[in-house]
Amino acid sequence: MLLIDENGEKQGVMPIGAALEAAREAAMDLVEVSAGQEVPVVKILDYGKVRFEERKKKAAAKKKQKSSELKEIKIRPNIDTHDYEVKARAITRFFEEGDKVKITLRFRGREMAHQHLGMELLEKMKKDFETTAKVELEPKLEGKQMTMVLAPR
Repeated sequence: MLLIDENGEKQGVMPIGAALEAAREAAMDLVEVSAGQEVPVVKILDYGKVRFEERKKKAAAKKKQKSSELKEIKIRPNIDTHDYEVKARAITRFFEEGDKVKITLRFRGREMAHQHLGMELLEKMKKDFETTAKVELEPKLEGKQMTMVLAPR
């Protein structure tokens, strides 16, 4: 076995007993680095410390990762222009934060007879956001509500 000591220096090829003895003297662990070679490579190091640092790196990578949330905007088919603009600003802000937006258009009572108005409103929203967002789920009717999902580009 080729032994590498705790300082990273090659100690040469030696039997496993001698390598274990060297690790015991250094009060550290003997870790096999590469087993597939003709001469296996072992290294003297503090294995607990190595595992701790790996976990720390994984946690840091996970922390940096941005998960895209699904935000929901609820509207009605007879929405006023100012209310529409307020909802549109909120949707734009969600896209800037990197979140997806689910637009839910709810019908109540006799509004169900005028589903085409709801579809026109969702098509208008799709057209308004075509530069900043892509449609992930086309508008579809589910019971008394129509839904559409937009994702930032």
